[in-house]
Amino acid sequence: MTSPTPHTPVTTEPTEPTAEITADEESVLADLTGMLARLLEDEYGVDDVEIGMRTTFNRDLELESIDLVTLAGLLQERYGDRVNFAEFLAGMEFDEIIELTVGRLVEYVVTSLKSAGAS
Repeated sequence: MTSPTPHTPVTTEPTEPTAEITADEESVLADLTGMLARLLEDEYGVDDVEIGMRTTFNRDLELESIDLVTLAGLLQERYGDRVNFAEFLAGMEFDEIIELTVGRLVEYVVTSLKSAGAS
């Protein structure tokens, strides 16, 4: 008879990113482009979308609200608690969310990372 495996306790500590973070627009845009490409491929089988600072989430990428939830999770995985996408969206009017560009999100992420002390 084998002994039971001990359970690992679940912690509720803040999420920390696993890789080094650079808080500049070019690096964040590259990160975000990768996240969006992964999301679009996984959810819609689309793998040839050009994504830049002026790309809109709604009009150009045709993302739905559930896709923004998925993106929030990807941002959390990458940046930990330093970037709160839900809070960012909560501060916007509906029209602003509809017209949200990748560039505006990049600027928010860079600002959040700098205020949290990333290099």
